[in-house]
Amino acid sequence: MTQHFTHKLSTIALGAAIALASGSASAYNLYDADGSQLNLDIEAVIGTFSSNENYFGKSGNGSSWQEGYLKAGFSGSHALNDDSTVYGGLNVVSSGTWGDGDAAGNTDGSERRTALEDAFIGIRSGIIDVSLGRQNITIGDGFLINGDALNVGSGETLPPFADNRGGAYWLAARKAFDQTFWLKIGGEQGFRSDMFWFKSDNAMQDNVEMAGINVEYNNDIGTFGVMHLKGLDADQVASDRDGQTTNSIRYQGNAGVENLFLSAEFVNQESGSGVDADAWYAEAGWTFAKTTWSPQLSYRYTRYDNNFDSLFFGFNRGYGTWFQGEVAANYAGPFGSSATIQHLALKASPTEMLSVGALFFDFSDSSTFGANSEGQELDIYAEWVVNDHLIISPLIGIYSPDNGNQSQNSDDDNLYAQVIAIVPF
Repeated sequence: MTQHFTHKLSTIALGAAIALASGSASAYNLYDADGSQLNLDIEAVIGTFSSNENYFGKSGNGSSWQEGYLKAGFSGSHALNDDSTVYGGLNVVSSGTWGDGDAAGNTDGSERRTALEDAFIGIRSGIIDVSLGRQNITIGDGFLINGDALNVGSGETLPPFADNRGGAYWLAARKAFDQTFWLKIGGEQGFRSDMFWFKSDNAMQDNVEMAGINVEYNNDIGTFGVMHLKGLDADQVASDRDGQTTNSIRYQGNAGVENLFLSAEFVNQESGSGVDADAWYAEAGWTFAKTTWSPQLSYRYTRYDNNFDSLFFGFNRGYGTWFQGEVAANYAGPFGSSATIQHLALKASPTEMLSVGALFFDFSDSSTFGANSEGQELDIYAEWVVNDHLIISPLIGIYSPDNGNQSQNSDDDNLYAQVIAIVPF
């Protein structure tokens, strides 16, 4: 199973939604003089969740639980000269899950953990930026790589090799790869590239070691990108990633048309044992900028082949990417493999401080661990900037499995609810 402020609503997707996934913390400047800067970084997120149904054999007739984490530490930089800057960050994360644990049995409510999260150093000089240590790596839209964010605990449905990362399964408190080297070359326009290596210490990700190269071309109509990713080593307990080769080509932009949004990616993958699989998506959206509340409407079609490994996909642009369906993608399946997913999204902004949205998903030709996981899901949510120190995002979802869906304990519809609170300091 592989698997999340004062700019107000124009950047809520970078606040209430993406803050959960990006790991970006609120910064309080402690020192800024003579080319040196030191910040105190604090990020606190809490959530409460309920599900009328449980999944994958978890005992009981539903679950109610809470998750939370506090991330705190320091970041800073020092200018070596007019063109070069050394920078770094060091922080810890305290996380936990309370109550019944999540609806799929990845946590049981007993999880508590405080541990080192980010610990990295880097240098920027002109168009070159190189960093190493514990840090989050995201490539492109996060369809394949968006941090090491699969956070399980001590749940009853976990395999024997799972390790307790402190719970907070939905919030994904921990996102940093254990060891990294990341070289970035280029600026915001024209050609740029990433050369990277990372080693995961996440047993649910097979403690995999990978290296890759990403090349992008940015212009006024969008970003074109290609990536090559190679699996160098893995425990091979939960995957076939040792020797795995993944190649992708993608585009995101507006093709020079104001209010248009386009995004697509095609991926070919060959596992370490030679099994070939593809995955791709195509998305189009339009913002009705001159209409009341400036509604945004989009449609996306996604296809995952059987045996496709979705690697380190994550919560990137907001709800529905890349966890497609709050119930389906987090608890019931599919989990980025063996599925055709159609997704329709509508979002509007009644005020500068509030957005509301609805997401519909249809899952067909879908199986999870060999069991039927077809169905439909409707999620309705809001993102509310209460003030500079509180953002609240409630969501209600209805998941309706098709007859014969074997990933949950019954064919009954599920009413699911969650409320997330982000506390910027």
